[in-house]
Amino acid sequence: MIPFFNRNVSEYATESSGPKFDLVPVKQHKDIMLNNARHFAQQEYNRIMELVAVLEKQAQAIKRRLDITDTVHAAEYQFILSVGQSYWLAFDNIKQKTILSHMGPNDWSSGAPANYEYIAKVKWLGDNTWEEVIEDDSNGTI
Repeated sequence: MIPFFNRNVSEYATESSGPKFDLVPVKQHKDIMLNNARHFAQQEYNRIMELVAVLEKQAQAIKRRLDITDTVHAAEYQFILSVGQSYWLAFDNIKQKTILSHMGPNDWSSGAPANYEYIAKVKWLGDNTWEEVIEDDSNGTI
C-alpha cells in the first residue's frame, strides 16, 4: 500500500474516469532504432571497405614494383643506367639469364633476337626502384 500518491504530478491517469492513453509501442520503437543503427553502420562499413580496396590496390602496385626491382637488380647489363629512362627486361635463352636491354622487341631493324624472351618494359625511378611500363597500342604509353 502506498501511503501517499500525488495524482497531480502523474502523467498517467490514476482513476478509471481519467483520460485514456496508449502505451508507448516500445518493441516497434526498438525495431526502428535498430534498423536506423544497421543502416548507418552498413554505410560506414561500406565506406571503410572502399578505402580498404584502394589500399589493397596500392599495396599490390608497390609489391609489383618491388618484384620488378628485384628482377632488374638480378639482371645483367653492360651500360650506365639513367633515372627516368625505360629499358627492357628479357630472358636470354642461350645464356640462360635475365638481361636488361635498351632495345625492345620492336626496336630491332632486322627483328628481335630469336633467343630473347621479353618480360617487361621497365622504368628506373628516382627512389632507385623500378616500375613496369604498360604500353597502350592506341595512344602511346600509360
